Amino acid sequence: MLDENLPTFFFRPSSDNRLKSFLYFTHHGSEPTPEYLFQKVDPALPQSWNKYASALGDPVAQDVIFGEVLIEPEFQQPTLSAAEIRVQNGVAQPPVPLIPDSFTIQLYNPDQQVTVRGEKSAWTGKESWEFEMPQQSFRKPSTSKLDRQRSDEVITSLAPKTVFKWKRDGKFSKDMTCYMTGTSVNGKKSKDPDITVAMFKHGREHAITIYEPNLQRVEVEDRKGLEVVFLLGAEVIREIYLSPSRDSFNISGVSPSRRKNSRSLPGTSSSPTPASHVMSGAMGNVPPAKRTSPVTQQPTPPPGPSDQAVIDAETRRLQAMVEQEGREREKRDRAEQRRIKRMLEEEERERQRREAEVAKETERLRREYGVEGQDFGPAPSLPPRPTAGPSSRPDAGRPPAQSPRPHAGQSSFEAPPRPSSAEPRTHGGALSRLLHLASPQPQSQPQKNGRRRGNSSEGPNMLKKKSTLF
Repeated sequence: MLDENLPTFFFRPSSDNRLKSFLYFTHHGSEPTPEYLFQKVDPALPQSWNKYASALGDPVAQDVIFGEVLIEPEFQQPTLSAAEIRVQNGVAQPPVPLIPDSFTIQLYNPDQQVTVRGEKSAWTGKESWEFEMPQQSFRKPSTSKLDRQRSDEVITSLAPKTVFKWKRDGKFSKDMTCYMTGTSVNGKKSKDPDITVAMFKHGREHAITIYEPNLQRVEVEDRKGLEVVFLLGAEVIREIYLSPSRDSFNISGVSPSRRKNSRSLPGTSSSPTPASHVMSGAMGNVPPAKRTSPVTQQPTPPPGPSDQAVIDAETRRLQAMVEQEGREREKRDRAEQRRIKRMLEEEERERQRREAEVAKETERLRREYGVEGQDFGPAPSLPPRPTAGPSSRPDAGRPPAQSPRPHAGQSSFEAPPRPSSAEPRTHGGALSRLLHLASPQPQSQPQKNGRRRGNSSEGPNMLKKKSTLF
């Protein structure tokens, strides 16, 4: 239920008669009470064969009918495949009924007919059913005899009409919504924005909800007739279009098998029964006709020689047809295999062509720009620093000493060493002491790694260099 405050009708089948269903009405959360009676024609009546008939009446006085529907389908010969023809052994199949595109709802007091036309959207695939209700259904009070002699059909045909449409909520959904789509005057329609007026909920206990807030925008005088059209039209659409069954048209001798992917309903009746009566006759209490039981039927005589020859000829023809279909199928399969093989070969050639173009372009770029600088390998090592010579460094060949790691809070650089105040004494005679006193005293230079140069073994060399300066 959409909202318990909205008027809602529930379809509940009768416990004593499967052909009847009561429509229980609730509004503003009230207790559901029977409001209408939906009944279908008795399938045992001979005048009800090969047609669909249903009516909406009063739940207490069941003879009072508010509206009814009578659908007589068209019949056509079914088209069978080769396998089904072999199963049937060449026997002709009876015609099958086709679901019509439209049906008519007959209303009483005032008498008027409402045609419901079905259509299917080519873009979305959803189905819809459109109908029109006259805005003026009752004649105005008049003292003229001419006005009294006019029929109600003339009044409704001249009055402007309001257009309604039932639309399925989805392509595979059985729920529907009814919209007021516009108006129609003398067959010319004017499109208006869709206004929701009713909703149909499919389920175990399907229901119809009237969207009461939008009813004040509906310009229809016969509100009772509009309600009957909503209820009866939605139920007929559900039984014929949304949930079709092989028993919908009450076909005599229905075959249990059913063809798939077909809107036609199979049957075994030889010909449709002509409609020589009105709907009220189909709903009347006519005594059922006697049917012959299959057990008491006379046995079929065996076929004669001529019949056997005809059967053999038909069997040979069907066998030849099956063989021809097999050969054609094999031919189509071989052609499809060749087509797929050619397609794969073309794809392989196209791939090789693209690879050749890529290789050609790569070679052209290599010749034009070369390959230098293309290899981003490890960085080259720096060349060693140039030195003045082995004699310029007194500590050549000695491994460099590592400077001690500074402590925390100490500067990262190291102060240069203080120069020595005096050279170490040399051991020798008096001449050596005189030369030592006469020559200027060189100051020791700090080494690169923080050590003082030694002069114990390099003293003579330094003296030679100093002597050249004088």
